[in-house]
Amino acid sequence: MQAVDLTISTDKDKLDLEMTYAFLSQETPWAKGMPRETFDRAVAGSLCFGAYLDGTQIGFARLITDEATFAYLSDVFVLPAHRGKGVASALMSAIAARPSLQGIRRMVLVTTDAHHVYAPHGFTPLEHPERYMERHDPHVYATGQP
Repeated sequence: MQAVDLTISTDKDKLDLEMTYAFLSQETPWAKGMPRETFDRAVAGSLCFGAYLDGTQIGFARLITDEATFAYLSDVFVLPAHRGKGVASALMSAIAARPSLQGIRRMVLVTTDAHHVYAPHGFTPLEHPERYMERHDPHVYATGQP
């Protein structure tokens, strides 16, 4: 399979929400244990991209954005059987080409080990990390609160 065989869509009705939720809440360190209600609210309030091969979803990316000035890229994944085949790159290219995202001043993301995936698409380390702050509750999913 090559990335050109893929279909990338922002149609939320096409998303395999069961698979996406299961993968994120069980297989990723950043969303492990996420309550389903939280996931559903996140999808509803985001611009979501699904990657499909022969109509089956094999990848996902979510942007929290106003589609004018800022976007936060989150929850990017490709199912293990399809990694290393250009799927993540195709998702990033589709995001970069989206008309409503043209002119975005800043798009950010957090990654522990996939810098090589994002760098070819213009992502760099923070120029001024000292300006960024966060409010982080690493145990929020363990409390059962949405």
